[in-house]
Amino acid sequence: MNNRLLPKLRRLLPLAPAFFLSGCTLDLLDPRGPVGLQNRNVILIELGVMLCIVIPVIIMTLYFAWKYRESNTSAEYLPNWDHSTKIEFFVWGVPAVVIVILGAIAIITSYTLDPYRPLHSAEAAGRKPLNVEVVALDWKWLFIYPDQGVATVNQLAVPVNTPINFRITSDSVMTSFFIPRLGSQVYAMAGMQTQLHLLASAPGDYLGEAAHYTGRGFSDMKFRTLAMTDEDFNQWVEKVKGASDSLDSADYPQVAAPQEAAPVKYFAHVQPNLFDSIVAKYNNGMVIDKSTGQVMHMQSAMSDMQMKE
Repeated sequence: MNNRLLPKLRRLLPLAPAFFLSGCTLDLLDPRGPVGLQNRNVILIELGVMLCIVIPVIIMTLYFAWKYRESNTSAEYLPNWDHSTKIEFFVWGVPAVVIVILGAIAIITSYTLDPYRPLHSAEAAGRKPLNVEVVALDWKWLFIYPDQGVATVNQLAVPVNTPINFRITSDSVMTSFFIPRLGSQVYAMAGMQTQLHLLASAPGDYLGEAAHYTGRGFSDMKFRTLAMTDEDFNQWVEKVKGASDSLDSADYPQVAAPQEAAPVKYFAHVQPNLFDSIVAKYNNGMVIDKSTGQVMHMQSAMSDMQMKE
């Protein structure tokens, strides 16, 4: 009986990848925020436009192969044929139209999905944004909440329907910050700070990852994004404030040391302007003042902050 089954099972081997993929979810196509939703729509629209060429080409290829097969002696044979205005029109006209459509989509979405552009959605109306500073390390993510005075490693918590203003940098090689279900991948680079504005529209536990190879620990450079209600978020903040560790310039080098598959860690207190000091060490101590947009020395920025307090 086993001898009879083996040949049948071998025939099913090409289908094996489908069984393994059946339990996977394509996060990009299952968004949980307005930016992720627009990202998905752009992907589907561009896919549909390109299929308008791919599908007819496949059909015509199969049709021509069948019509002009060797055994079809009735097929038209034109050995001296060299030009057709109709064919030239379709060969050049259709791709030109497709390029114009894709170009228009790229121009429009480059503006509407600009990661530096603050969100103005109906869900976020009247809600104060949450500020989060992100530092890419080897091979983990450090999240600093300047307004709450806390920090975490490899865990990001956000309240739903609240705009999230990210400032992103790296204290190592260049990598990419990406939460597929919320949208917009943005690079993190040493000595520079990029911005990203996102919003989670539904509670959940979403994957976050580095989308740019950075060495042997890259495969484990992931984090969880916990989208929760306001009440749950406030409880989470209190939980972090109850941790035993704090983070300042003296403790930071140990936190920044390379580590593979780093566990989640909480810091009950974080040194003010730690993010700016990380950026400044690659720029001779110079940073951009957030209130004025002017470039100034880190020590001057800290002095101005203390005077305002």
